[in-house]
Amino acid sequence: MEAVAKLINNPRTNNNSGSPRKARLVIDMIRGMDIDKALNVLRFTNRGSAEPIEKVLRSAINNWEQKYGMDPTENELYVKECFIDGGKTMRRFMPAPHGRAYRIRKRTNHITVVVASKKAANASNTELESKEN
Repeated sequence: MEAVAKLINNPRTNNNSGSPRKARLVIDMIRGMDIDKALNVLRFTNRGSAEPIEKVLRSAINNWEQKYGMDPTENELYVKECFIDGGKTMRRFMPAPHGRAYRIRKRTNHITVVVASKKAANASNTELESKEN
């Protein structure tokens, strides 16, 4: 039992959350954690990309609640998968000496978070073991 939430960034929509490399540092901290602990880590992380990642995590939790109609605290939800992909890059130019121009790349990223229930995973593992025996 799992649910997915995605944030697809577009440079024109002002939900630009910085480069994927910087965001991966934050998302690596929460991979595999319980949702309560992951939300605390994101709340107290002093990085710009922590806020959008927290919003996507909350969205995944709400998607799970709506999909299965159960309480997430009773089912021991955890962050099953989370990853950052590179999005569109805005290219700008900055004046440089002797009439040259330096290229500035304003990068965006796509955030994907998958949450799953530990109880459902344990139940399915138990069923598989009983079928094998």
